[in-house]
Formats: sequence, C-alpha cells, structure tokens
Amino acid sequence: MDTKLTIKLDAAVISRAKNFASKRKTSLSKMIENYLDVITDPDSGDAEITPLVKSLSGVFTLPANYDYKKEYAEFLSQKHS
Repeated sequence: MDTKLTIKLDAAVISRAKNFASKRKTSLSKMIENYLDVITDPDSGDAEITPLVKSLSGVFTLPANYDYKKEYAEFLSQKHS
C-alpha cells in the first residue's frame, strides 16, 4: 500500500534530484523509495557496488600504521589556530 510522505528539502537539491530521476526515466518518489529500501533492509549487506565506487577502489593505499584520528586532530588543531 502506498502512503503519502511530505518532506522539506532545499529547492536546489529537489531540482537536481528531479533532473537525475528524469535522466534515468524514473520518478523522484520511486528513486527515494528504492534508496530508503536499500538502507533500511537488514539483508542489504550484499548491496551492489556502483561502477564509480569500483573505479575509485584501490586508488591509493595508506601505511599499515596510519593513525587517521591523530592526523585529523592535527588538521583541526592547525585549522583553528
């Protein structure tokens, strides 16, 4: 059973999303429904990886001892000093 949902979004985001949906010959409602279905489905651990994400995979590697928390803290320290 379909149920109506009202949400508030930025007008520019809505415009881009409608354009995106139109190019894919689908409705914005269907696109949002599919997205929500994927992110809330407990069995969606096998979600398909998009070609863009696949192309970015392995672009760079980090050293095994890389401490991202330390690096981020240093970044923030420099940013706010």
